[in-house]
Parts: sequence; structure tokens; C-alpha cells
Amino acid sequence: MTTALTAGTELPPLEIPVTRTLIVAGALASRDYQDVHHDAELARAKGSPDVFMNILTTNGLVGRYVTDHFGPAAVLRKVAIRLGAPNHPGDTMVLTGRIEAVDGDTATVRVVGANGIGRHVTGTVTVTVADARVPGAGAAEVRVPGAGADDACVRGAEAADVRVPGAEVTS
Repeated sequence: MTTALTAGTELPPLEIPVTRTLIVAGALASRDYQDVHHDAELARAKGSPDVFMNILTTNGLVGRYVTDHFGPAAVLRKVAIRLGAPNHPGDTMVLTGRIEAVDGDTATVRVVGANGIGRHVTGTVTVTVADARVPGAGAAEVRVPGAGADDACVRGAEAADVRVPGAEVTS
């Protein structure tokens, strides 16, 4: 998908159910073993009503929101976020975004993630979106010898990610 980069464009909202599993899995995946992200009893002992999402999980969700909108050609260049109200299990975070500035194939997107108690995250994401319609932009052809009468073939941008021993790459 190629999305036009126009300042003022609103990204469609994305609702993310905040589950205990999402909070714990995100903390573990980012190697954040702080008890407030996986142990409700210890989180309550520290003054929180329950476990809460860590910043790295939020950062990943913000990045996903932007790249899902702009498609597989999108490359995150910078993600700058600030946390506010915590995300607790049972809530829903709604991410919204607006393209603030455009410079060629690079856009700055203002992102806000709100939940039932306020703004969980605010920030900006700088993203570059290569135009997949430009001839030769990321295009390649990979032939795998001996794969069949005409050899197996992968064409297009996805060929750049194919690595097969003995394969011949042409562009």
C-alpha cells in the first residue's frame, strides 16, 4: 500500500484492548522484569490498582500503528513518546494520528493514545515511505535453479528478502 503524504491527513483510529496478557507479554518480550508489569499484588503494594503497560510495549504499538497505516514500504526513522495515564488490564487504548509535516518521502506524524483515564501516550513518529510505484524501486527477480521446468521465481520488492543458496538475483 502506498499512502499519500499530505500534512493534515488524519490516520484512522486504532482500538487496542489492553489485556493482562498484552501487558505481561510485552514486558517479558522487552526484558522488563519490573514486578509492576506482571505481579498485580506487588503492583498494588506499590500504589497501583493493577499491573500496567511498560513504555517499550507502548513504543512498539505506536510504531505498529504508523507502519500499519503506511504499509510495508514504511520505515520508522524516529519515535519520540511521553507516557501519561497508565494502561491497566480491561481498558482500551485508542491510538489516533495526524500527519504534521512532510519532506519528500518522509512524514512526521503526531500520535496520541488515550484510555479510560486520560492520555496514555503522546509523541511524534518520523516515517519514510518509499513509493513502491517507482520503476525499479526495490524490485528484483530471484530464480531458484532446479526448482521446476521454468525455475521457481519471485518477483518484486519481496524478492529482496529472499535468500536461497545457489539462487541467482537479477534486477
